[in-house]
Amino acid sequence: MLGRDSVQWGSFYAPESIQAVSTPEQRIACFGGIYSNHLALSAALADARRRGVDAIFCLGDFGGFGPSPNHSLELLRDSGAICIQGNYDNSIGNQLDDCQCGYTDPRDNHYAQVSYEYTLRNTAADHRTWMRSLPESLRFELGAIRVLLSHGSPRKMNEFLWESTTSTHFLEYLADHYDTDLMLATHTGIKWERQLMAGRRFVNVGVLGRPENDGAQNVWYTLLERVGSKLKVEFVPVEYDHMRLAAEMRTAGLPEEFAETIVSGWWTTCLEVLPSKERKRGAY
Repeated sequence: MLGRDSVQWGSFYAPESIQAVSTPEQRIACFGGIYSNHLALSAALADARRRGVDAIFCLGDFGGFGPSPNHSLELLRDSGAICIQGNYDNSIGNQLDDCQCGYTDPRDNHYAQVSYEYTLRNTAADHRTWMRSLPESLRFELGAIRVLLSHGSPRKMNEFLWESTTSTHFLEYLADHYDTDLMLATHTGIKWERQLMAGRRFVNVGVLGRPENDGAQNVWYTLLERVGSKLKVEFVPVEYDHMRLAAEMRTAGLPEEFAETIVSGWWTTCLEVLPSKERKRGAY
C-alpha cells in the first residue's frame, strides 16, 4: 500500500508563495462566485453586517453570467471585503481569450465564452488593474485556526472539488501539504463541508451569483465563527430580487438560459461538468 507521502497529486502552488494577512477576527463572512449578481451581493453584505462580522472575504469570480459587471465590482470594492483572484478575474484582469473555467463540453464552453466576452467588454480598466493585483490564495489565522483561502483548490485555481467525487484522502493530503487547519474554496457553485482528521476541515463556501441547481432561487454565503478553540460553520441563505436580476440579464442581451436559471433555480448551462450525483439533483 502506498503511504500518504508517496501519492502523486500533480503540481502545487509553492506554500511559501501564498500571501498572508494579519486578522484578529473571531467571526467572518465568506463567499465566492458573485458572477455580476449585484443584487445578491448587496443583500449578502447587508446581512453579514447585521450579524456583526469582523471581516468579509471573497474567494473570486466577480464577473460572468450576470449583467453590468462594473456595478457589482464597485459594491465589492467599496465594501472593504478582502479578495482573492478566481479564474475569471485572472482572465479578465489579463484580458485573456477565455475564462479558464475548466469546462470540456462544447455547449458549456459556448455559453461560458458568451458570458466571458460580455464581461470583458463591460469591465472598466481600473477594475481589471485591481484584479491583476489580487493574490491567488491567502492565509490568515482565526484564533489558533490556520485558514487557507483559494478559489478552486490550493493547488489549482480552476480545480473542481465536488462533494461526491473528492476523496477525504486527497483533502487530508492538501491540508498536510499546505500546513493548514481550514481550507476554504468555491468554484463549483455548490456549498459543502467535510470534517478531516485532527479537527481540520474543508469548506466550499458557496456562491452568490446563481442558485444551487435545487429549484430554489436563493443563493448562499458562509459564516465562520471561532468559539473557544472550536469552529462554527453556518451556511446562510440569501434572498434577493431574482426577477429584477433576470429582467436586467434580458435587457443586457445575455442568453435566455441564464435568466431561466435565475428564475427557476435549475441550472440550464454548465451541466456537463457536474458529477452524476450532483446532476441527478437537478431538473436537466
